[in-house]
Amino acid sequence: MKPILIHTHFHKRRTGVTRSIENVLPFFSDTYETYLYGYGAKGTHIKTKELRKLLFSDREVVVHCHRNNEIMRMLFFRFLGAKFKLVATRHAETVPSGLTMKLLKKADKVVTLINSMSQKLGIKNTVVGHGVDVDYFKPKENVTLKNIKQDHIILCAGRVRKAKGQVTLLKAAKILKNHKNWALVIVGKVDKPAFLEELQQIAKEQKVNEQVYFVNETPDILSYYQASKIAVVPSFSEGFSLVTAEAMSCGCSVIATKEVGVHSSLIENTKNGYLFASGNSSELEKLLESSINGELPLLGKQAREEILKNWSALKEAENLIKVYQN
Repeated sequence: MKPILIHTHFHKRRTGVTRSIENVLPFFSDTYETYLYGYGAKGTHIKTKELRKLLFSDREVVVHCHRNNEIMRMLFFRFLGAKFKLVATRHAETVPSGLTMKLLKKADKVVTLINSMSQKLGIKNTVVGHGVDVDYFKPKENVTLKNIKQDHIILCAGRVRKAKGQVTLLKAAKILKNHKNWALVIVGKVDKPAFLEELQQIAKEQKVNEQVYFVNETPDILSYYQASKIAVVPSFSEGFSLVTAEAMSCGCSVIATKEVGVHSSLIENTKNGYLFASGNSSELEKLLESSINGELPLLGKQAREEILKNWSALKEAENLIKVYQN
């Protein structure tokens, strides 16, 4: 009889955490009887009554949580006497709150996503980076986007907030006025409407507002990756940066901030993508100009090869299984 593995997900919005869970779940089935407890993610769901039955049985059970509210739910069952192994992933690179640290210390194993996050956490942990569903996030030719007039697209996907660096990108995007057949498409949930207005004003001042598009968060992000030649990830901070890995998997030539999140591990500068210093709009401007002009090669093929070799969901699942079995 296989041991039980339960991932938890209690969050209404679909986020990078959601996709990371969904990516790995199918790869556990050979080793574990696998379930998803909660809502907001796709998988074989288990109800609370069934969960209790398993937790209080003689079966070997591993529960993997991703947020504080999920850890607290599982600790309540442990308080009632349930026997199971608790694994918790820390998805943010910021310094944890006191509550988060207390909860993480109660887990049997703690997982972090990148080395810098691991070093900052201050407690024992294992680094397991996210993996991409390479059979879903893959290149596709001749994909077009509705309402985009230009033929060539530069994509920026992710939350629209100051920490994600869209101001840096908009300042660099002034080069678009010399390339009328190129568009910048920014896709993501807007945290504060005033910040969106600030970005729109920058585009207007740069005289490229007719070439800059703002698209709300969409479940069809795949089409945006596949339609884009270049993807820019100008963040100042990232927990991991699954967007970067997904864009690379789809064959985008990625330009990302160095030493932010997993960027410098995913990208070998000039080999499978390009790196620039966060906040340096002039450096980003030169990279975009050279990429558009053909002075720098587009490295989408090399980017895809890197993901296939080192950053697939299968590889992540294999590394997580080692954590569970330890």
